[in-house]
This record gives sequence, C-alpha cells and structure tokens, in this order.
Amino acid sequence: MKIKVITSKDEAYKDALSVRKEVFVNEQKVSEELEVDHLEDMATHFVLYDANNHPIGAGRMRPIEDGGKVERVCILSNHRKQGLGEMLMEGMEKEAARLNYPALTLYAQIQAEDFYKKLGYTTTSKEPFTDANILHVAMKKALN
Repeated sequence: MKIKVITSKDEAYKDALSVRKEVFVNEQKVSEELEVDHLEDMATHFVLYDANNHPIGAGRMRPIEDGGKVERVCILSNHRKQGLGEMLMEGMEKEAARLNYPALTLYAQIQAEDFYKKLGYTTTSKEPFTDANILHVAMKKALN
C-alpha cells in the first residue's frame, strides 16, 4: 500500500476522481456536479494504491483560515474494514503537518463520526446538517 500526494492534474489525479466517483456518485448517489467542484484546483489530492498499484482510496485537503480542511475521503467498498481509511488519514495528517497546518477540519458523514473520533477528531457542530442529501457533522483535530 502506498499513498501518493498529488498537486497537479496528472494521471494520479484521474485515479483519485475514479475512486471518488465510484464511492460518492455511484454508491452514495451524490450528483457529479457536487462531487467535482470549483475547489479542486486549490486542493492537494491523495490516492491510496494497493499492492498491485490499483487506486482504492482517495481524499483531498485544502487550506482554510485556521489550518486545513479534509474532504472527499473514501475507500472502495470491497476494501473497507481493513484499516485503510486510517492509513489514508494518517498520510493526509502527515502532509498537513508538513504544511504547518495547526489543525484539520472536516465534515464527516454521520455514519463515519465514530471513525474520526477514534483518530482524535472532536465533533464541533451542535446538530447534524445535510450536505449533498447526506447527514454530516463538523469535526476538528489540533495537530502537534
């Protein structure tokens, strides 16, 4: 397993989009117009590859006022429950530390809230909110 950090729209960026499309558009029925938005160019993208160099996970992170915002984190359904989400998040947090982000913010789908809590994120929203017709909570983690 390896994580590639992408800062330009190269072949690996297409890999990130293919994983995101499979998870968010095909599986979760998010519209493609919402999934690939105007923030793509300002984000650093991440792709998790398996031992055969197939893309199986993706995410993006972009700068915000008080650090970074983690978005579009996903693992293909047949690769879940293997610790790969934690591996991807660890890689993203490592890059955030390299960029000197003091904290990371994310909007977690409600069913993923416990996953992020185990990684040290704290829920900051008072109530769940809807984004792309899916309930989310805002979460944050201070980085060392």
